Amino acid sequence: MRRIGRALVWLRRVNHCRGFGVQSPWAYRFIRYVVNEHNPYYAYERMNDQLPDLDEQTRKMCRLYFRLANFMQAQRIFSYCSPTTAYAAYIKEGCYKTSVVEIGEDDVESFETTCADNQSVEFLRISPQGNYQTLYEKALPYMDSKSMMVVEDIHKKQETKEFWKSVVNDERTGVTFDLYYCGIIFFDKKRYKENYIVNF
Repeated sequence: MRRIGRALVWLRRVNHCRGFGVQSPWAYRFIRYVVNEHNPYYAYERMNDQLPDLDEQTRKMCRLYFRLANFMQAQRIFSYCSPTTAYAAYIKEGCYKTSVVEIGEDDVESFETTCADNQSVEFLRISPQGNYQTLYEKALPYMDSKSMMVVEDIHKKQETKEFWKSVVNDERTGVTFDLYYCGIIFFDKKRYKENYIVNF
């Protein structure tokens, strides 16, 4: 049933494949060569051997995080309520210098303390659990023009749909990418603010 559901999502977004119709060269390159890069990376086969039991959708998200880590080259990635340790493993493969800081629901209120030694947060991923909206608000002052945030399951239920809509319309955010399974947010205000629908 999951495979049928994914196929239906793909068909609904068929006109948004691999940057089709995107006018911004920067957004096109990001969609084409990061989000929807289909060429096998050096570590994919090795990670398949190390983590053979991942389901298809989890593996797809893991590979996305691998590519995002490779793209960002961040010193630290903050990961809130990660559903699997495989995310961290793929992130580390994508950028060896990156350390993954896991954040639980009990860590949200003290998030400012966690990143007090850094002037900005380079990369934050959020699962929509617990106080995720509070974490979003607490993280915003630490996001700068080089920062990226990923929010998962943005179309899972009405609450997350409304939250994503508010993120897209938030004047504090910049360019956003709706991959259905997650949303990617950038904060460079020099770029024209737009929400791109991507067939991921």
